[in-house]
Amino acid sequence: MKYLLTVSICMALLFNACTSNEKKCCDGNPFFHEYSTPFGVAPFNEIKIEHYLPAFEKGMAQQSANIEAIVNNAEAPTFENTIEAIEYSGPLLTKVSSVFYNMTGANTNDDIKAIAKELAPKLSKHSDDINLNPALFTRVKAVYEQKDGLNLNQEQGMLLEKTYQDFVRGGANLEGEAKEKFRKINQELSLLTLKFGDNVLAETNSFVMVVDNEADLSGLPKGSIDAAAATAEEKGMAGKWVFTIHKPSMIPFLQYAENRELREKIFKAYINKGDNNNEFDNKETIKKIASLRVERANLLGFESHAAFILDKNMAKTPEVVNEKLAFLMERSTKVAKQELKDMQAIVNAEGGKFKIKAWDWWFYSEKVKQKKFNLDENDIKPYFELENVVKGALYTAEQLYGLQFEARADIPAPHVEARAYEVKEANGDHIGVLFMDFHPRESKRGGAWMNSYRKQEIVNGEFIHPVITMVCNFTKPTANTPALLSFEEVTTLFHEFGHALHGLLSKCTYYSLSGTAVPRDFVELPSQVMEHWASEPEVLNVYAKHYKTGEIIPTDLVNKIQKSGTFNQGFITTEYLAAAILDMDYHTLTAPLTQDINAFEAASNKKMGLIPEIVTRYRSTYFNHVFSGGYSAGYYAYIWAAILDSDAFDAFEENGIFDKETAAKFRTNVLEKGGTVDPMVLYKNFRGQEPNEKALLEDRGLL
Repeated sequence: MKYLLTVSICMALLFNACTSNEKKCCDGNPFFHEYSTPFGVAPFNEIKIEHYLPAFEKGMAQQSANIEAIVNNAEAPTFENTIEAIEYSGPLLTKVSSVFYNMTGANTNDDIKAIAKELAPKLSKHSDDINLNPALFTRVKAVYEQKDGLNLNQEQGMLLEKTYQDFVRGGANLEGEAKEKFRKINQELSLLTLKFGDNVLAETNSFVMVVDNEADLSGLPKGSIDAAAATAEEKGMAGKWVFTIHKPSMIPFLQYAENRELREKIFKAYINKGDNNNEFDNKETIKKIASLRVERANLLGFESHAAFILDKNMAKTPEVVNEKLAFLMERSTKVAKQELKDMQAIVNAEGGKFKIKAWDWWFYSEKVKQKKFNLDENDIKPYFELENVVKGALYTAEQLYGLQFEARADIPAPHVEARAYEVKEANGDHIGVLFMDFHPRESKRGGAWMNSYRKQEIVNGEFIHPVITMVCNFTKPTANTPALLSFEEVTTLFHEFGHALHGLLSKCTYYSLSGTAVPRDFVELPSQVMEHWASEPEVLNVYAKHYKTGEIIPTDLVNKIQKSGTFNQGFITTEYLAAAILDMDYHTLTAPLTQDINAFEAASNKKMGLIPEIVTRYRSTYFNHVFSGGYSAGYYAYIWAAILDSDAFDAFEENGIFDKETAAKFRTNVLEKGGTVDPMVLYKNFRGQEPNEKALLEDRGLL
């Protein structure tokens, strides 16, 4: 879908003026004009629901006309009149796409969902019309076959290679019935993946656990109780307490609530999302998605969907991924079993007459942490006030790269809760715009992510500055306290900020190669390496300040945080690996999936040796990453990149965590290069060697 999602500055040849019949529509539609806002940010307050469909329709029509012009060009195919022309063929379409699809994730509603459903088959057809255009592919192939004699630079060569491969992978070599089958599969998948995500959001929003007996709140910290009271009031149940399966509400309940029955209730509600045999059930949808992906991969000459996906990633083959996951799973499970013994010992010592279950893990692991490290999450949360944590992340970027972040109230924001920053170099030169959107709401899907409203590129010699957004679902402030984050939320903020820097610091010519347009198993390196700074004493002393007193976090607490760094890593790594292996099991299928989804998942868990006290991080029916997002056969990427980030941070530790030379090497060899160079080459240019997985095992205490 490169052609659909490519945002380029409008060139006169490509961005046609409105016809007289369209003038009325154009006059009132912000997408049909150059934005007059600061830095050309989308005028979110002016964009209305009725503007999207006309802009998509006109955008598709314009791109189709531009593609036709390329095909009908009487001149022999060249890099400029074919490859670059395709690259710049759809500015309006991607201008509206960049706004609309950010809204579907962060601020959706019934109208947006309806438009997305109407658009899905149209956009699928539009993309296939480009990829399956034989005359267009003939021109692309003609340029590709003479690539060695074209004297292209590194980035031009990569664009040519990627464009050619995108056509091949998009079905360009298919003929006749196979081509039509390919089109049909793509259209079906576009609707099914959309349906899957909508169902997960609906299930997440539909569950509430109402507590009307104050005794059932025993063990919970005041902040969690106050948040539940605020949620109850929002839902018209003042005087009660409402808990949801949004993680800022659920996780503290699982960690601290002494009522074991209620812990079980909220935990099961979470893990059964999409598996309730109701209108939002996702089991049959998964069967169809997995089966269609196999069929499509087979049409393209691949044994499985995983083989198709991994062919362009660092890992290259499913065998390489599965071997790595099995190696790590064996080690993490051993550690998790010891963690389980430690928790069961506490249950037994307290006179509990039960064996630890999955909904007990958070509660008793918290007790083990307090016993082993004398560290209570509630002791450190007062030092992690959201505004200070943001300052800590910005400080880290300032120290590493000399960046400046200026809050700007005059820049339109995509939501009233989002904040805008102008990002500048140390000398004041403009880099881009960054949005931050932190708290959950019913219009926002769960999780945390980074995306772009405008990617960096260079068009006709003009450097186009990026507009980046990072979206999270963190603990909300209450009437009495500001937003106080768990340390997991702190590291998530640093993680997404790392992705944002990857988008902001890009220095590439072509949009489709810039920023985060890299293989899936490389894209998590910039984000995950940033997490390391969150727990460094030098950084904690800057941002970890008590929200009431302003006191800097005491040294003994910092020491406890660092010493507990490998705590519970058996569980954390095992539940993650279980999801990554489940993903690979679905996508290494070589025939349509007919087995019951729960039976398939149970078989996967048994094969990998997952202990029953741990539930895979994402069960099949709410595994958005792989059935609605872009991580199918790619969820392994987080652990693959973890090997890279652990090794990469070693380079900083060897020279000082804010060493300017090391930071400059990381910026120029990784953050600025996007997908213009093979990722392993980029990594070795930075590190001087291939990554060593020993650093990861040490970081997680899995040796």
